Amino acid sequence: MYEVAQLIDGTWSAASAGRDLTVLNPRDDQPVTRLSFSSSDEVAAAVRAARAAAPDWARTAPAERGAALHAAAGAVDAAGDELAAMMAAEMGKPVAEARDTIAAGVGTLRQYAELGPVHRGRSLAGGADAVDLMAYQPRGVVAVLTPWNDPVAVACGLLGAALVTGNTVVAKPSERTPATGARLVELVAPHFPDGVLNLVNGDGEVGAALAASPVDVVAHVGSTATGRAIAAACARTGAKALLENGGKDPLIVDADVDPRWAAGQAALGAFANSGQICVAVERIYVHRSLAEPFLAALADEADQWQPRLGPLVDRRLRDAVDDQVQQAVKAGAEALRGGSAPAGPGAWYPPTVLAGCTDDMAVMREETFGPVAPVAAVDSFDEALARAGDSAYGLAATVLTRSMSHAQRAWRELPAGTVKVNAVFGGAPGGAAHPRRGSGQGYGYGPELLDEMTTTTVVHLTAPPHGW
Repeated sequence: MYEVAQLIDGTWSAASAGRDLTVLNPRDDQPVTRLSFSSSDEVAAAVRAARAAAPDWARTAPAERGAALHAAAGAVDAAGDELAAMMAAEMGKPVAEARDTIAAGVGTLRQYAELGPVHRGRSLAGGADAVDLMAYQPRGVVAVLTPWNDPVAVACGLLGAALVTGNTVVAKPSERTPATGARLVELVAPHFPDGVLNLVNGDGEVGAALAASPVDVVAHVGSTATGRAIAAACARTGAKALLENGGKDPLIVDADVDPRWAAGQAALGAFANSGQICVAVERIYVHRSLAEPFLAALADEADQWQPRLGPLVDRRLRDAVDDQVQQAVKAGAEALRGGSAPAGPGAWYPPTVLAGCTDDMAVMREETFGPVAPVAAVDSFDEALARAGDSAYGLAATVLTRSMSHAQRAWRELPAGTVKVNAVFGGAPGGAAHPRRGSGQGYGYGPELLDEMTTTTVVHLTAPPHGW
């Protein structure tokens, strides 16, 4: 069984809050990790350590900070198999898929190791005897709260961008994947001075204490409810809130596409990682003329995905997913595949296809985060756009179409940070977008994340009077 410690000012120790948690393997319900929660005093000590280390780290040359991050990336890469096994044990992702996400995290660390030293300000034209500089400086102490569904890759992005720009960090991984999160910090921290990277552990109460601490940025990837609580805390302390939160991403299937191809895209978007992806396809609007062949093909896709899926992270999430599905069926939806939790140990849930869904159903309105593809038929592309845009969320959206006009309308009209045309996943490295509505605020990826982690000082330089 994994035992998780905390890291404060370069020293690993057992947490002392007197509260603990045992994480169960979602495949078989066997204990896998024992987690002791950090106390409020330990959270405060971690923030003080980060604050004390901040001035020297901010003065460190950007090239030196980049070199440290490159070294950390090498350590994470070397431990990729170990991290993948931890991730598989704690949240159920198949090992090969976990290894792929860890490789993506290593790539992100290396990306920021290169981008950080060339992150630059601007000069402004003034009078002949003066110049104005817009200079970037680190914000100070960054609290990083990371999720369980991709605990390495997401953390690598936030940690990498914060550290390479000269900030110090207090990290708190999800209590659902604490060993994976702690091992990542254990691999990264030795490449930085004591106090630059600190780790506290626990549940939402510990995260709330960290978010309310005297930090300068709170970077959070997770649920909308938690993100809103963090935003409220930041409003009280003056910290910057950087949030990527929940989504209910729509997929529009236009009348002019091949229904089997579209079903393959829908299945990939809805079932990959058992639906536990922030930008998973969570509701589908298909043109009525394609609905019958599309649904038949999507049911076939579910059969093919069934043996490839891992479990959900725990029974709590599985029960929440199943509750949405059962409510939809009672309200008139038809489960063409799946539709109920199997008996036996673990947190397994089958790939589920629901036909005849309406927008008042929770499965079409609230984040599901499970392998569920709810489908509604529409009579026009206009109707699909209107219904896809009518959501409390605005993380991402996808449109499958052969019409350039419809593609243009989709990205211009859908209120989402990312709009994808003819592919549910993918994109250039370093892409960044602003989530909308309940999905958060601020850039969470790409070179723009360096801007989020820094603040700008304008310096006005004028020559002294002639003759001094």
